[in-house]
Amino acid sequence: MFNKIIKRGHRKVSKSDLHEPAIYGNGASAYRNSGSVSTSNVTVNHASRPTIVAPGANSQQNATTASSNLLSSSGFSSGIVETLPMFRDVPASDRPSLFLRKLQLCCIIFDFSDTVRSIREKETKRQTLLELVDFIQSGNGKLSEDLQEEMIRMISINIFRCLPPSSYENTGAEATDPEEDDPYLEPAWPHLQLVYELLLRYVVSSDTDTKIAKRYIDHSVVLKLLDLFDSEDPREREYLKTILHRIYGKFMVHRPFIRKAINNIFYRFIFETERHSGIGELLEILGSIINGFALPMKEEHKLFLVRALIPLHKPKPIALYHQQLSYCITQFVEKDYKLADTVIRGLLKYWPVTNCQKEVLFLGELEEVLELTQSAEFQRCMVPLFRQIGRCLNSSHFQLRCR
Repeated sequence: MFNKIIKRGHRKVSKSDLHEPAIYGNGASAYRNSGSVSTSNVTVNHASRPTIVAPGANSQQNATTASSNLLSSSGFSSGIVETLPMFRDVPASDRPSLFLRKLQLCCIIFDFSDTVRSIREKETKRQTLLELVDFIQSGNGKLSEDLQEEMIRMISINIFRCLPPSSYENTGAEATDPEEDDPYLEPAWPHLQLVYELLLRYVVSSDTDTKIAKRYIDHSVVLKLLDLFDSEDPREREYLKTILHRIYGKFMVHRPFIRKAINNIFYRFIFETERHSGIGELLEILGSIINGFALPMKEEHKLFLVRALIPLHKPKPIALYHQQLSYCITQFVEKDYKLADTVIRGLLKYWPVTNCQKEVLFLGELEEVLELTQSAEFQRCMVPLFRQIGRCLNSSHFQLRCR
């Protein structure tokens, strides 16, 4: 009898247990029949609650218990995603608690590589995300601090993830023009798009108090958003560009940090990897930022031009972002015409020697800068400038001679 009891305690795990579709958080284990799940590795630092969760036994136990409570309260304890009532079907006093339950439902992450599994559950989550977006956009109710924190937590669980290996990492090929090749499209985009839309609506909402929101959209969140700019999915980069631009405009306290963080991305791209999918989008953000610089221009901004923007002419894949880079450069010269000499000498420093297509790009940019150049600045750099133009005229490449 004792041996039978022991054998019952060591029941083998069934295949259904190993392949349960609902996954809680990034990198979490599959949802088990016991009702407990492992928690996400994503953490958001909050200025108002500087609690550090250590990876010890007690914190893990508390996190697992909280996750179990979350699932059971949201109708997930049976492994089936519960369909919650719509906001319009409940009294206004019950909407905050319903909002929380919908956030908890959206913390479930599904595997979109399997297109036939959990179809109903995926659609339920998508509809719930749509309701959350509409609720924020309609401004029916101002969110409490707790709800704002839970919403940023749900957003973090969904979007902050390990990006798949880039195509050049798999093949070793050079970066190519995204217009020539089919871009990678994120399989989970039906959910990710709505999560990004929710974050965007929260940031731009007139009901969002920046003094409160900055506790949850902090430096940690900004850095993780910047990391996602390396996504190969152009739809994701477009959302990130819009959201980061709005954060820069609304959260003045984050502005120096954002500029410095973008600087660091450029430095690593220029001097280390020459591989990044989002340089063009980051330059589009900077083009708008530079346009808003006050005069006289700060020394910090001039150093950014010299140390980051001008060296961006060096990497081989410049054609992927040259249009945005050229706009940023000309914005500096429009703001301060005395910078024309610095820009022209910088272009000459990084002038390509053996790449005729790249030279054509440089000549086009040089033409735009010269239109903004005053006589005194032109005279300072005209000798090395005409020498380079002379070499282009003697080139065997017909496009250079025609310029």
